[in-house]
Amino acid sequence: MMQNSSLGKTAARFSALATVLLVAVLAGCASAPRMTDAEQARLLERVESRWRALEQRDFGAAYEFTSPAYREVFSKSLYEKKFSYMVEWELTGVEFLTYDADAAVASVAARVMSKPVKHTSAASAALGAIPRKQVEKWVFVDGQWWFSV
Repeated sequence: MMQNSSLGKTAARFSALATVLLVAVLAGCASAPRMTDAEQARLLERVESRWRALEQRDFGAAYEFTSPAYREVFSKSLYEKKFSYMVEWELTGVEFLTYDADAAVASVAARVMSKPVKHTSAASAALGAIPRKQVEKWVFVDGQWWFSV
């Protein structure tokens, strides 16, 4: 009988602890700042603009979307050299994923079709364009959204 009493007390403590944790989690979720629809639209517009520059192979224009911290370290010419002229991209959509207000960082997904400019084999010709979902981090600095490389 003593053993059942001990188990009952342990179960009651566990239940109370679980309730406290659940309330804390729900309170944290409820109080987390949310990005407004207008802010999301502004961010997604920047994401689309960057990808439009990449589609046109205007890597210098795409560089202008990188964060100020990145541009302090890496030159435009160095950034431009990291891309291949042998691949074409087509942006098919962007999607807002998450926002961390404390870090001023948002995650977005860019859906992109990529294909080689010229096919080097029958296999690459048969594959055609390949879809992928590129998850990107964007930081909010000095009133603007910047791509975090």
